[in-house]
Amino acid sequence: MTTVRKVHLHVGTPKTGTSYLQHVLFHNRPLLRRHGIVYPADRFDAHFLAALDLMRMPWGGLEAQAIGAWDALATAVRRSSGDAIISHEILATASRVQIGRALDTLGHGHDTEIHLVLSARDLVRQIPAEWQENVKHRAALSYGAFLDRIQDPRREGRIPTWFWGVQEVPDILDRWGRDLPPEHVHVVTVPPAGGSPELLWKRFVEAFGLDGIDLQLDGERRNPSLGAAETTLIRRINRAANEELEPAYYRPLVRELLAHETLSRRIRTPRLALPPDVHPWASGLEEAWIAEIRARGYDVIGDLDDLRGAPPVPDYADPDHPDEGLVSGAAVDALKAVLLDHARLQRELVRRNAELDDVQRRLEKAYLRPTYRWRQKLVRRLEAGPSGRLLMTAYRRARGRSSRSA
Repeated sequence: MTTVRKVHLHVGTPKTGTSYLQHVLFHNRPLLRRHGIVYPADRFDAHFLAALDLMRMPWGGLEAQAIGAWDALATAVRRSSGDAIISHEILATASRVQIGRALDTLGHGHDTEIHLVLSARDLVRQIPAEWQENVKHRAALSYGAFLDRIQDPRREGRIPTWFWGVQEVPDILDRWGRDLPPEHVHVVTVPPAGGSPELLWKRFVEAFGLDGIDLQLDGERRNPSLGAAETTLIRRINRAANEELEPAYYRPLVRELLAHETLSRRIRTPRLALPPDVHPWASGLEEAWIAEIRARGYDVIGDLDDLRGAPPVPDYADPDHPDEGLVSGAAVDALKAVLLDHARLQRELVRRNAELDDVQRRLEKAYLRPTYRWRQKLVRRLEAGPSGRLLMTAYRRARGRSSRSA
């Protein structure tokens, strides 16, 4: 009797707890394997590189590292004796041809049963979150311009193409789930803001069949959000520095040090939100998507009502016309972080230079020893004549054989 392997293929969407999910899965690989589940990854971003490779997607030079990553991942899945989980949110934008290749290489239709998992959140939260992610990836486009582009029905250009590729839930489900029975398509809804932080994780546990596995959940990898003023500051930095700051330096300095480690801690400033005048348009799409998902008969884990966003915020903070006092406060915190990081690097440089100086002194002391100078003179004399060179050659060969036998 042929054993059917079950592969849970989680394809997004962004900003739905995916970073935390992937962190937990990666750091619990040995435990998962003992329970018959493989999360094939030799580095935390292995599935990201595999997604880049599958879709031939440029990503600031990382695509060079990604060559062959999808085939390696798919091979690891096919060779495993148990079930498997694959997860990355950029897979949401894959084309039908790329999806077909993904399913084929994973063994769909042979000894493998594919289960599609899509985590989804209301558009009222997703739209500002997507603009902020653009900003944290060097974009300098204003919030107003971003909103205009994604609302344009023509959907032309990089920004709307990417946004709707990873956010239009019915279309993603249609592309990825076209060849799957509805009961093998699982929609995980993100609970409304203010609810229990454990609820989304419980829904993921149900979707991936992780019940009864005592997973280690601490040490969370987060992709934290910024307030309106803080996002404005990062956008201004992008406008000022993009032409001179190489991509290799942007991520550790701007995205990680400034955005994630520093500005995300300013939680008392107004949050980024959907403008009240855009709210009816987004709400209309949410209602249409809920109706479509319900009609298709997918397995919904959570509540489709979660895909209805909250009402418009009473005090909307426009990041295109921010409170300059709040932006200045964020700038001071950012400058402080840069200064402290620079001081840390300077201290590290001083420490390493001291270590190098110590090594140099030790070497010089060794060279000044009488025995060293005597051996040096002897070698020079021997190598001055043919007989001496033969003796040195024989000696070195003997030393080489002695070292190998040892």
